[in-house]
Amino acid sequence: MRADEGDGADAGASPTEPDRPTLARAVDLPLEGRDAPSSWGRRLLIGAVLLWFAALILIPGLALARQAFAGGARPLIAALAEPGVQRAFAMSLGITLVATLVNTVFGIAMALVLVRQRFFGRSLVDGVVDMPFAVSPIVAGLMLIVLYGPDSAIGGWLESRGFQVAYALPGMILATMFVTVPFVVRELVPILREMGEEYEQAAHTLGAGRWRTFRSVTLPSIRWGVAYGVTLTVARCLGEFGAVLVVSGNVIGRTQTATLYIAEGIESFHPEGAYAASLVLAASSFLLLVGMDLLRARLERTREVEP
Repeated sequence: MRADEGDGADAGASPTEPDRPTLARAVDLPLEGRDAPSSWGRRLLIGAVLLWFAALILIPGLALARQAFAGGARPLIAALAEPGVQRAFAMSLGITLVATLVNTVFGIAMALVLVRQRFFGRSLVDGVVDMPFAVSPIVAGLMLIVLYGPDSAIGGWLESRGFQVAYALPGMILATMFVTVPFVVRELVPILREMGEEYEQAAHTLGAGRWRTFRSVTLPSIRWGVAYGVTLTVARCLGEFGAVLVVSGNVIGRTQTATLYIAEGIESFHPEGAYAASLVLAASSFLLLVGMDLLRARLERTREVEP
């Protein structure tokens, strides 16, 4: 009789479900309430994160906006209409366009090489890609001066043929490209690794060439990674200061970007244009990042409701 009762009890229990979760048993917690952390701890964590965010980003941004609009909108618009400000923004936009275009093309190529190819030194190259994150932008500018300055072998040879790199627009573009190298690469590498090579191999099997496979299979799969990488690159290009300062010489009207104009305005005790330019740069970067995130979320919701 006992054996039958035992068999009935065993039969009613699931053979695959343990009598107590492994994690709860490991930390010796009671079963009841283990899925719901204490409400005060949750609120404390949320409050600490929001306070940190406000202290570092929100409050300084609001302070900048308040200072820029201290005299009203008319002085702000007048400051932005000054020729020096417009030249500085035009130079920043031109450098951003060239640097973003070049780093996007070669960033996609670099990510494909790192993920799809096997060669000696691949791990070293993969690590060196992150060097601009670790090296100060001022050091990056100094390296370019050492390499392309008028006293260097390469720089002297180029200048003798009428092509100046240091203290000119080409050096500023190189400095901006250096500090923005990792963004597209680091956005695409994890996507390509997760994607695998099955679809690309299937396209090759069906007779598609490398370019058609990339255009029809690879690029649509990584398009959001490319978009995020481009967005981050543009925002970083617009805000670059240290490397451009060293390699440009900050010649007013010739090699002065928007960030250099801001620094010059603060140092010369004429901050009105600096506040206006700072607000435009900050707002542009904010709108780029938030707009990209909202657009992606909307498109993902659209794909979910489609049959």
